[in-house]
Amino acid sequence: MIDADNFELQVALREIGDCVIRRCDPSDLIPVMEINMKTLPEHYSDYFYESLLAELPESFLVGEVNGKLVGYIMCKTEYGFSNFKKLGFVKKGHVVSVAVLDSQRKKGIGRALIEEAIAGTKIKKADELYLEVRCSNNEAVRLYEKIGFIIKQRIKSYYRDGEDAYLMAIEFFY
Repeated sequence: MIDADNFELQVALREIGDCVIRRCDPSDLIPVMEINMKTLPEHYSDYFYESLLAELPESFLVGEVNGKLVGYIMCKTEYGFSNFKKLGFVKKGHVVSVAVLDSQRKKGIGRALIEEAIAGTKIKKADELYLEVRCSNNEAVRLYEKIGFIIKQRIKSYYRDGEDAYLMAIEFFY
């Protein structure tokens, strides 16, 4: 018998060439952690991945090529001061981490992951979505700007190695 909840998670949200973008499943967490270890200097506990998947599965997505994960994005929601409205306290999505294996870059997978995460965050009625990105990561900054994110501030020494980050955000209108 097919478990309807698990089956739903495996439905493709989008296809980019031979890559399928779909919701993350608990069985995907180890490969997601492996992608994180290969591509990013920031690493998280197993529990952190599990908690993000439980909190916002609509925006914890993976890219899969021929049954192998090649990228992911994971987000959470929080309440805080708006990046757009003065004195506004809003529900916002936060892109915690996004990565695509080097061999799969420049194929539109990162963009598709971000766009589908935006859609998932909107399901939860967030007012905006934000992320931090290394100031030196020009390709990512350009991609985020093409999607509609705006650089809102520079955060000094945000990363462990001392590099600054841009806080970038996109506002939703319903």
